Amino acid sequence: MAKKPGIKLIANNKKAFHDYFIEDTYEAGIALVGTEVKSLRMGKCSIKESYVRVEQGELFIYGMNISPYEKGNIFNKDPLRVRKLLLHRCEINKIDGKLKEKGLTLVPLKVYFKDSLVKVEIGMARGKKLYDKRQDIAKKDQRREAERDFKVKNLY
Repeated sequence: MAKKPGIKLIANNKKAFHDYFIEDTYEAGIALVGTEVKSLRMGKCSIKESYVRVEQGELFIYGMNISPYEKGNIFNKDPLRVRKLLLHRCEINKIDGKLKEKGLTLVPLKVYFKDSLVKVEIGMARGKKLYDKRQDIAKKDQRREAERDFKVKNLY
């Protein structure tokens, strides 16, 4: 019997869903060194200000902060260094074409362990205007009010 893949979330980018319309998502591996993986296992990662670029047919993630491992001493790397994302060539070409064609941007959405491998979920994102953000907030408020009313009615 096949085992289900164990997924453990490390970091989530909630701000991306607030600031962008996410049109398409991809799962990519990430090239790391040993102490970075140990730091990720402790949950020390931030992707709030990070973004992804295509350069010379390869994907790189900028601004991803992986805190130095406490016991890593001289083996620790720069926490904000540029890291390479691992995808198939055809997926990279498809992403590059969409970026040039539509004026979209690539944003990391999640960092997680899939079994023992570190994966990054990146999304093709289109920027939201201010009125779009206001509409989303209004919808959330309406849903919250409806749930509160429903809960109060079911108590009596």
